[in-house]
Amino acid sequence: MFEKCEGIVIKNTDYGESNKILHIYTREFGKLSVMARGAKKPNSRLAAVSQIFTYGNFLFQPSRGLGTLQQGEIVSSMRYIREDIFKTAYAVYVIELLDKAVEDKKKNPFLFELLLRTLEYIDEGYDTEIITNIFEMKMLNVLGLYPSMDKCAVCGSRAGAFAFSIRENGLLCDRCFGRDPYRLPLSQPSIRLLRIFYFLDINRLGTISVKESTKKELRQAISMYYDEYSGLHLKSKRFLSQMEELKKGLKPDEG
Repeated sequence: MFEKCEGIVIKNTDYGESNKILHIYTREFGKLSVMARGAKKPNSRLAAVSQIFTYGNFLFQPSRGLGTLQQGEIVSSMRYIREDIFKTAYAVYVIELLDKAVEDKKKNPFLFELLLRTLEYIDEGYDTEIITNIFEMKMLNVLGLYPSMDKCAVCGSRAGAFAFSIRENGLLCDRCFGRDPYRLPLSQPSIRLLRIFYFLDINRLGTISVKESTKKELRQAISMYYDEYSGLHLKSKRFLSQMEELKKGLKPDEG
């Protein structure tokens, strides 16, 4: 018996002289692994569809262990991600974050749609850093994390100026600042964007334009929150930080 699925290749591993093991995040089955026999051969019909980031339709034979890929049809190769080292760095981080956050064969169509749209936005040339921030905020619930992003985490107020508190797990209104002397005094635009990113339907994303100073605050807040609560230590995160430093070095001097 064969099964069909819509999926994205999130990892591939060489197996033997000519085979690959594909880890695919699918709409129908969640994360699954299949053997793509002969996929390392350049003339193999499975070679192209086995590339990381590939979005396509797959036909596989399931088993108790490793299934076997029979055929695949590419919907999008996400070629512009692979052709740009900065886009690749962000996309690899997104994929590793998802891979570490979910168990095998746990169906989650919402998460599949989130991953697909995130990679498509990166491929289409949207601001990679902001798209990644949105993905990080949307992944919090998947990780079992529920920061208070629509009201003060202490008193429940929805009015006034806000800071972001790692210790209090969310926003902190100006009347409750004393509860956390180590709160992050983010600018109000950064606070507003954190709220938007957390609640946003990613399919309704419009034009994005964010100042570099705001991006820095967003990066700091999200990174500190993940370090405190997620328990994840991702290799791709370190590489991404190196890429961000490289990008800064490549920018022309201002003024």
